[in-house]
Amino acid sequence: METKELNRGAILIMALFFLQPMAIGSWLALIPYVKETIGLSKSELAIALLGAPVALLITLQFASKAVGTFGVRKLFLVAFPLQFLTSLLPITVGSMTMLFFALAAFGIAIAFMEIALNVYAGRVEKSSDRLIMNRCHGFWALGLMTGSIVATSGSQVISPLGIMAIISVASATLGVGAAFTLPKVGEAEEKRDLPRRKLSQLPSALLAIGSFMFLVTLTEGAMADWAAVYLSERLNSNLLEAGIAVTIFSGFMAAGRFSGDFLKLRFGALILARGSVSLAAVGLLFLVLPLPLAFAYIGFAFVGLGVAAGYPLGVSAVSALDDTYEAGNVAIMATCALAGFLVGPPLIGFLADAFSLRVSFAVLIPGLVLCLILAKRLRTQNPGN
Repeated sequence: METKELNRGAILIMALFFLQPMAIGSWLALIPYVKETIGLSKSELAIALLGAPVALLITLQFASKAVGTFGVRKLFLVAFPLQFLTSLLPITVGSMTMLFFALAAFGIAIAFMEIALNVYAGRVEKSSDRLIMNRCHGFWALGLMTGSIVATSGSQVISPLGIMAIISVASATLGVGAAFTLPKVGEAEEKRDLPRRKLSQLPSALLAIGSFMFLVTLTEGAMADWAAVYLSERLNSNLLEAGIAVTIFSGFMAAGRFSGDFLKLRFGALILARGSVSLAAVGLLFLVLPLPLAFAYIGFAFVGLGVAAGYPLGVSAVSALDDTYEAGNVAIMATCALAGFLVGPPLIGFLADAFSLRVSFAVLIPGLVLCLILAKRLRTQNPGN
């Protein structure tokens, strides 16, 4: 494939990585508002938040097959409008049960996006023999931050539902436009009807990589869902202002991912992974220990930087394992990663109700320590290793 087309594909997939999470960032910033509007306890909110990851985990089992049946670009053309419609539901509901199902619908749309984004980025990375995965996920974190900033500031001027609608429709419109112009990369691989693999046929590295991803996203998901609630309790102020916690977290996560490709090339995947999870553990300590409020902001930043490289490193590692079952490997890894989001919200919520948010954040630290051992399986044959 021509270098010019691969460069265009790289630019467009980065744009899609930016556009897709804007609606998610808006929702995360508005969680404290929805919690208080419906009148949910931390445990009830934790149960409601299960809706999205449960739907994600179920849908991912079919999303990888959809890549083979319809192709990556067609998935984008369907998933962006679907995400727009479902993103409005969590802001309009009036009970815990309805919030659960609203988030489940939102999660279905996100699942198809998850596979399409990462499979296409992995193909561009392999075809061009250059690192783009961290930058792609950097744009994802930047989109998350942008959504949270606009929602936090805009909800002070217009209604939360209004600002969510504006952000989601902009994301969907631009996303569909970008998807129409995506060049074909690895299209031949999409048309094969592959036999189902047995558990014994899976690459052995998948288990270690999946475990690493689970523990990193456990922290990432917990911080994304509960950072604003944590800050709202400490500030004891306007619930919508607490969304700045998500902005700081996602902003520094974006910075970490934009520098991730350079750091991986310079130091290799192993050193980058171990340094990152160590920084995330320090950030959690700043939130757990009885320190001045300024350390909480530093903690959000450190955790954002610390979890930044985890998902891109995992996608690159599993994409390099097997060209034939690339989409399937990415789906398995994504399932492990999103299982972290499944366990994280209720774990934090139930522990926070029983003890405090400080205690619940402390539970995440041992998992990050274990990641120091699991990180050795992230080495690939790509540049930088």
